[in-house]
Amino acid sequence: MRVDDLMEHEVVTLHVDDTLGLADDIMRLGRIRHLPVVSAEGALVGILSQRDLFRAALSSVLGGDATAQRDWLGSVHVRDVMTAAPVTVPPETPVRRAVELMLTRRIGCLPVVSDTRLVGLLSETDCLRHLAHVLRLAEERAALPDVGRMS
Repeated sequence: MRVDDLMEHEVVTLHVDDTLGLADDIMRLGRIRHLPVVSAEGALVGILSQRDLFRAALSSVLGGDATAQRDWLGSVHVRDVMTAAPVTVPPETPVRRAVELMLTRRIGCLPVVSDTRLVGLLSETDCLRHLAHVLRLAEERAALPDVGRMS
């Protein structure tokens, strides 16, 4: 199985000039934990995780209320907080290899890139969804009678 069999093909993205306020809104409304950041040409230039956003917001929380935090997040650009040059994989990467990469690098998603252009995103959730499917099939198979022993 390949990454492009499991990845999310339609991915919400940010641009480097977007603000953390917009990123926060998108993450909250869409229940999204990772947002790829693309250039005007569509090339992947970074990724913004919920953890990056929390870290940035923490510094504003120390000195103000919710309105002050919103104002501060609206003044910070994504490029100032994003992880530049994130770990990526091409679409034909075997899923097992991608999962091993996420585990060893301790990252929650992999942007899927073809010729520097973002074509999808493989997340922990995508992998867990597939694992649940495989386990369900294994349980169903185990529940079937063994035809070889019925003679």
